[in-house]
Amino acid sequence: MQKNKILIVDDEENIREVIKEYAKNENFEVIEADNGVKALELLNNEKFDLMVLDIMMPIMDGFTLLNNIPKEKIIPTIILSARDDEIDKLEGFDKGIDDYLCKPFSPRELIARIKAIIKRTKQEVDIYTYNTLIINFKEHTIKIDNKEVNVTPKEFEILKYFIHNKKLAISREQLLNKIWGYDFYGDDRTVDTHIKMLRNNLGKYRDLIITVRGIGYKFDDEK
Repeated sequence: MQKNKILIVDDEENIREVIKEYAKNENFEVIEADNGVKALELLNNEKFDLMVLDIMMPIMDGFTLLNNIPKEKIIPTIILSARDDEIDKLEGFDKGIDDYLCKPFSPRELIARIKAIIKRTKQEVDIYTYNTLIINFKEHTIKIDNKEVNVTPKEFEILKYFIHNKKLAISREQLLNKIWGYDFYGDDRTVDTHIKMLRNNLGKYRDLIITVRGIGYKFDDEK
């Protein structure tokens, strides 16, 4: 059975060693990098199932790394940082990360989160198609009539969540928690604004996202 392969990006060697020890006990293959430049090189040349990423690093910090990863190389990511500011969490989730854990941390909790994210992503389909609408979840691309459609990371995550929960009515509160990643101090207008932009970008497929009065929205491609 092939091992799941994770990339640990942190400039603190002792942090990398702790994570590596626990990860290897769970039969993960572990590769390390102590800055964003090395990590980007590894991401461009190897295939990983998940990345554990620090924010504050020399040469290239974690957020800069996330900005420079090519679409086709984007992988599930957990930020592990000593910074507990809400603005850092918001920025991380806006860049498409899957989880945010603050230092000091429990290695067992980190491993549990890694396993849960990998299990979820392995179960997800890589590509969704509906007529001329093609969505590649791994490459984070949307094409309509063979032309690429540009959406924000949040719009893409909303659409992905809808597709993986087809025909289910999803409340605005659910979307705030699931897409923004934790208890987001926003309001319903935040969701409605993103849905409006997403529908506009989907053009002729805008009606796949249905408003459910009194609840929120649902995605239905069999109506």
